[in-house]
Amino acid sequence: MHNCEQSKELIRNEGTILLIGNPNVGKSVIFSCLTGRYVTISNYPGTTVEICYGNMETPEGRYTLIDTPGINTFIPTSEDEKVTRDILLNEKTKAVIQVADAKNLRRALLISLQLVEMGLPFILNLNMEDEAYERGISINYRKLSDILGVDVIPTVAIRKKGIDRLKNALLRVRRSSFKLIYDNIIEEGIRRIEDILPVANISKRFIAMLLIAGDQSINEWLQNKLSVDDIEKISEIRREIQSRFTESLSIIINQRRLRLIDEIIENVMETGRITEKRMNELIGRYSMHPVWGYFILLFVIYAMYKFVGEFGAQVLVDFFEEKLFGEYINPFFVKIFRAIIPFTIIQDFLIGDYGIITMALTYSIAIVLPIVGTFFIAFGILEDSGYLPRLAVMVNRVFKIIGLNGKAVLPMVLGLGCDTMATLTTRILETKKEKIIVTLLLALGIPCSAQLGVIMGMLGALSVKASLIWAAAIILVIITVGYLAAIVIPGRGSDFILELPPIRMPVFSNIFMKTLARIEWYLKEAVPLFILGTALLFFMDKIGMLSITEKIASPLVQGVLGLPSKATEAFIVGFLRRDYGAAGLYMMAKEGLLDSKQIVVSLVTITLFVPCIANFFIIIKERGLKTACLMAAFIFPFAFAVGGALRLILNYINVSL
Repeated sequence: MHNCEQSKELIRNEGTILLIGNPNVGKSVIFSCLTGRYVTISNYPGTTVEICYGNMETPEGRYTLIDTPGINTFIPTSEDEKVTRDILLNEKTKAVIQVADAKNLRRALLISLQLVEMGLPFILNLNMEDEAYERGISINYRKLSDILGVDVIPTVAIRKKGIDRLKNALLRVRRSSFKLIYDNIIEEGIRRIEDILPVANISKRFIAMLLIAGDQSINEWLQNKLSVDDIEKISEIRREIQSRFTESLSIIINQRRLRLIDEIIENVMETGRITEKRMNELIGRYSMHPVWGYFILLFVIYAMYKFVGEFGAQVLVDFFEEKLFGEYINPFFVKIFRAIIPFTIIQDFLIGDYGIITMALTYSIAIVLPIVGTFFIAFGILEDSGYLPRLAVMVNRVFKIIGLNGKAVLPMVLGLGCDTMATLTTRILETKKEKIIVTLLLALGIPCSAQLGVIMGMLGALSVKASLIWAAAIILVIITVGYLAAIVIPGRGSDFILELPPIRMPVFSNIFMKTLARIEWYLKEAVPLFILGTALLFFMDKIGMLSITEKIASPLVQGVLGLPSKATEAFIVGFLRRDYGAAGLYMMAKEGLLDSKQIVVSLVTITLFVPCIANFFIIIKERGLKTACLMAAFIFPFAFAVGGALRLILNYINVSL
């Protein structure tokens, strides 16, 4: 597996081919088909946006394929779109493969026309051809190719249909001969700005179009290329053009493109009768039904509980922890280190109660990894099936109560994978108020995949009643806090507009690739923090600080929550990673140190506990230091207050779990 620097060397030496397209068009499947495997997943320099790099073999030689983030336009409205635009600006590109949904040609052509204006050689890949056909959509690919002046290749990526044709088309990839002509005033402005602009990897004409349309995100690139006087001249030209129109220039430009797209579609596409009523369509419809939709949701939750909570957290964890680590790995290292290391303190650091191997690796690999792995598989199935956007539609009414709309469920569901990444995806929300509310709810009540997996594992050993109490407490908190936040936080909400991909059968190879990539992320990002947390506990224990902290925290942990003082350790390391805190509680439960009521109380509290340190830093980056500190100051006491209240309620009603 290559590292990021090696991938960039490939880009310089052998050329780059970019995959570009809207979200949910099957780009990752096309990427997998063309490369065979993931080579590198890394953040684009200076951003938190992940980019996939892979090697692609063609009859002409080997190239580096880059899978860029999904976009709707090259005038960026999000960091994902800015990264894709910047790659085109900064990377020397041999060709672009635009992956599009054959069912949504209008949306695809909006990107195609912008690629035409960039002057880049590209291929239009109309994916999911089978789904278009089943919906009665017929596209004349040859005619569309003649109009655009580039190859148009239909594919069904999940069956690898058309992939060889796509590869072969790269041998004759060409720049489009299509011409877009705007209003004379705009065309004159384009020519004047072109005379000022430097040579770039995309056409001066398109950069001039971005500037005329008012794209502010390109200013940094301009400042590195032009003098202050030249930048001011460009601004003056734009102001002069805008003064000649009553409407915004970006709207005028976009309307011209949309008119051309409608003309093209009229010439190349026919919509007929749907060929058959598939089971997938029925599932898609009923998954959003106001009644049946909730039965489907309960089935999904139950299936995840059985797969993650029982198979992952019980069967797999028992094998890894009891057999693999308990009988082989830990005894082997204990024997070796005691024989070769004469210093007791180093032995304790590696194989003691707070040892790197006996605690950090046992927790992160033997306990959490099997749970995380099964969760990633389940989450990948939900992603690939197209169920998640339908969940957003179904919960839209509920989310209106807390000042949000159904679109907010997407970052919150992504938070079940990683709250840190989900906080970044709040950018898809339209207003500042919505972003703050969702960021707060992610930090407060949405457990990440590793934490949720451990929680499901602990609840799996109890009754269904215990699981329902935990879920009800968390849902009630989210709705209550969201409702109050919607009242307190100033601002307005936004309209709910969301495009639904079709329900489809998940592809095993695609889920396998995504799961491998996410496990790689877990091993790189999470395991080092487990080791850091264990080292922290080790040194705190050696200098006596752990026992002091336990005494200081005992009024909270023992008095309020009714937990053993040892549970303080879980909450201390929970700030480094909340799943590590949950794993500590898991071990206490296995050792019989927690009864069923204490397990439920501790799980509710650790779920609502302060965000992990990585998420806290991202909140600072996205919402500012003041907002991040206010959120942490609210969440910490609130989590213990809810945990304490739940303890009192359970004791009062004397419910058996």
